[in-house]
Amino acid sequence: MSGGGVPGLNQENRAHLHVAVVAARWHPTVMDGLVGGALWALKDAGIAEPTVLRVPGAFELPVAAQTLASCRRYQAVVALGAVIRGDTPHFDYVCQSVAQGLTQVSVHTSVPIGFGVLTCDTEEQALDRAGLADSAEDKGYDAAAAALATAAALHGAARAPS
Repeated sequence: MSGGGVPGLNQENRAHLHVAVVAARWHPTVMDGLVGGALWALKDAGIAEPTVLRVPGAFELPVAAQTLASCRRYQAVVALGAVIRGDTPHFDYVCQSVAQGLTQVSVHTSVPIGFGVLTCDTEEQALDRAGLADSAEDKGYDAAAAALATAAALHGAARAPS
């Protein structure tokens, strides 16, 4: 399990940031956990009212993130989804497309995208990362914390004298 390498991210003094969370609807128990974790991280950072947008599945995350990031209202977007391997190559195509799409959004808009898309072999693995009461990890919280830390770092860099 990779959770041991999670950096400690200071969540203080982030209340000035506007953040959107875009989340898929597939795998509702997993997704409810991921969204709950992301909202908890945002609350810990003092962000009281993030925008939450739900889309059908992980494949739709990049276009939703692009729309949110392009409107220039948000300093960070958190993308949450779960893709669980099946018996066809569909898993590989969706995972690759989502990762590349979200990377392109972030690079082209200069808005940090918190990557909270689980790519698991089994539903049990997804549940173990969903931030539920008996989960080992909370990838929703981690994705939001990473997006906030990146937005804060970029905000600080933009304000630094050249």
